[in-house]
Amino acid sequence: VFFRNAHASHQSPPPLRGTLPLSTEPDVEKLVRDHLTVHTLIRTYQAYCQHIGVEFMFINDVKQCQWIRKRFETPGILQFSAEEKMQFLQSLDRFEEFLQRKWSSEKRFGLEGCESLIPALKTIIDKSSASGVEKGGSMFLQMSFARNWTRSSLVTLSLVANPSHLEAVDPVVQGKTKAEQFYSGDTEGKKVMSILIHGDAAFAGQGIVYETFHLSDLPSYTTHGTVHVVVNNQIGFTTDPRMARSSAYPTDVARVVNAPIFHVNADDPEAVMYVCNVAAEWRNTFHKDVVVDLVCYRRNGHNEMDEPMFTQPLMYKQIKKQKSVLHKLTQKLIGEGVMTVINVYLTLKTCKSRGCFLNVSLDFFTDDGRPKTMSCQSTGLAEDELGHIGQVAASVPVEDFTIHPGTGLLFECLSRILKGRADMVKQRVCDWSLGEYMAFGSLLKQGVHVRLSGQDVERGTFSHRHHVLHDQNIDKKICIPMNHISSDQAAYTVCNSSLSEYGVLGFELGFAMANPNALILWEAQFGDFHNTAQCIIDQFISSGQAKWVRQNGIVLLLPHGMEGMGPEHSSARPERFLQMCKDDPDLYDCNWMVVNCSTPANYFHVLRRQILLPFRKPLIVFTPKSLLRHPEARSSFDLMLPGTHFRRVIPDEGPASTQPTSVKRIVFCSGKIYYDLHRERSKRDLDTIVALVRVEQLSPFPFDLVRTETERYAQADLVWCQEEHKNQGYYDYVMPRLQTTHTHTLAQTTTYTSTKRITLSHTLLQTPL
Repeated sequence: VFFRNAHASHQSPPPLRGTLPLSTEPDVEKLVRDHLTVHTLIRTYQAYCQHIGVEFMFINDVKQCQWIRKRFETPGILQFSAEEKMQFLQSLDRFEEFLQRKWSSEKRFGLEGCESLIPALKTIIDKSSASGVEKGGSMFLQMSFARNWTRSSLVTLSLVANPSHLEAVDPVVQGKTKAEQFYSGDTEGKKVMSILIHGDAAFAGQGIVYETFHLSDLPSYTTHGTVHVVVNNQIGFTTDPRMARSSAYPTDVARVVNAPIFHVNADDPEAVMYVCNVAAEWRNTFHKDVVVDLVCYRRNGHNEMDEPMFTQPLMYKQIKKQKSVLHKLTQKLIGEGVMTVINVYLTLKTCKSRGCFLNVSLDFFTDDGRPKTMSCQSTGLAEDELGHIGQVAASVPVEDFTIHPGTGLLFECLSRILKGRADMVKQRVCDWSLGEYMAFGSLLKQGVHVRLSGQDVERGTFSHRHHVLHDQNIDKKICIPMNHISSDQAAYTVCNSSLSEYGVLGFELGFAMANPNALILWEAQFGDFHNTAQCIIDQFISSGQAKWVRQNGIVLLLPHGMEGMGPEHSSARPERFLQMCKDDPDLYDCNWMVVNCSTPANYFHVLRRQILLPFRKPLIVFTPKSLLRHPEARSSFDLMLPGTHFRRVIPDEGPASTQPTSVKRIVFCSGKIYYDLHRERSKRDLDTIVALVRVEQLSPFPFDLVRTETERYAQADLVWCQEEHKNQGYYDYVMPRLQTTHTHTLAQTTTYTSTKRITLSHTLLQTPL
């Protein structure tokens, strides 16, 4: 298409090769086509060759593509009224100017260069609020407040704390948003939404961004659309984009979920406001993710004390010449005649910060944040309640439902598993899976929501749980017996997650933030799978109360046991968790609780205690594998009745306890190694001279109960026994604490696990214990 130069006196079109047929009649249809083509190009130029760029042609939905085209290719659609332009001016942030004048030598990681971010966020909130959104979740800060963002509605905004791992908070925000949607009955995300703020280098470089996007459309994890705002200052600390990513744009990761990407020049507030309006409308229309890429710069480098000229001298020579967004907009409005200099002065002078910050305090805390009581009621249950929950666990409470019949001697039959549960209820005992069922079911019956998430948790990695039954003849027909305990129970959510640990654990942590009166659990497929979620554990769970002043009751279930699988694959790395423990005898000031239960009854009690405690702490549980079906790892209902509690230490209850003076050695241990020691002690006829004591709660360390046991066997040597290597497991944590509690001779025994994956080698190495 040839465009005539309007400023030239004469310009001919380029010569055409060949001979054209002469015609006395014009080709009207061709003229119309050419006219429409030119107008289309002009509209396209006006839409996409200014301060806005749109990526959407990869979306495989014609309706969505046409929706976007209509909002960017309609002529004159970016026109704003004088009142709207004045509102843009009022919304620009001037707080940074005050901070710069007042504390010019302090780091504050200011917004200079991207001042449009604040009005951009306000625009998204305003537009979403007008569509019915009542709550919004975002990142970077740690407070909650409500504010009349628009003239007619009140929006509650929650800001989630963010560590230096810049994108680690993404799944946390999503989990908290999902929880708010769940508890408010917002099944379509029309009342609660999330906004995530990113940096360009982190958005492109950190894998958690992809993991979070990957959760966006999964049934148990979707938040029905998130607005992502990327502060694209075109540099990562001192690293240029060409060194920081392989993709053309930092936002390319969003393409994997067909999220439209709106690039906009952050120095043009009108374009920013329009794009944010469209982004909010997209989310509220299609309930899918959308990305706003604010192309901007950092005026002062990485922080106010940084010297960016060291590494980007040419870039910062240009930045120093840049006028502020506020200056550019005022000049534009004065030039358009929308405002006068006096109007601008008066408008900026009267701008005030308005907001009502809410100090949310849970009803079981005092005003200064201390628990109203330190006592925990009994975690036991009445026998009829245990029996009822056990019967539900052994049943299929849905008619015309065909369960798994079994396919041979090598495979368990589901009907046999359910019959086994019924038999245990009749015998008044429970194994590991039934003890867990009792804990979950009783809390649900009391109105406490329980959510269990992780890889393969519905069936259980070791085929022990079976909380979701699948009809063998009808696809997608399932039954969750746990939701049939009583008519007024709370909902039970059990969901297989994607093959993600970092993202999913962060999501569940956020979910647990929303409601302290809910039991939220994440289970690793194997104990070592938490390795890739270590950032969430270190930055949020371990230090959450000390750094963020937030209590959280999330539970981590980590299968642990060195059953011949090598020193790493079977290990939940208890040494890491214990190294990060802050001991406090009354639990309140500790950072988390770490347990390794050896009986189903104690596992039952510790799960119920997590809710009945008058405060919240993360709970780390090293769960067994071999004990899931161990014939001796069963508990009587007598240990779960009213008046019973979680036992931090289980003393020897055999012949040694009746003749303490004859005991020559007291062996402290934790977890499933107890059963190996117990079997070997009986085999060698040492029941009266060796006492076995189980430390069920490792942290906070039970100094009082351990001291009681050492004083009971005053003449005995003391041994700590573990199956892990000496530089792993509990040894480094336990030994100095044992030394604190007694004055006896202290010994230590351990075994070294074979790296070969054969049980025989492990058994031979364990025998010397």
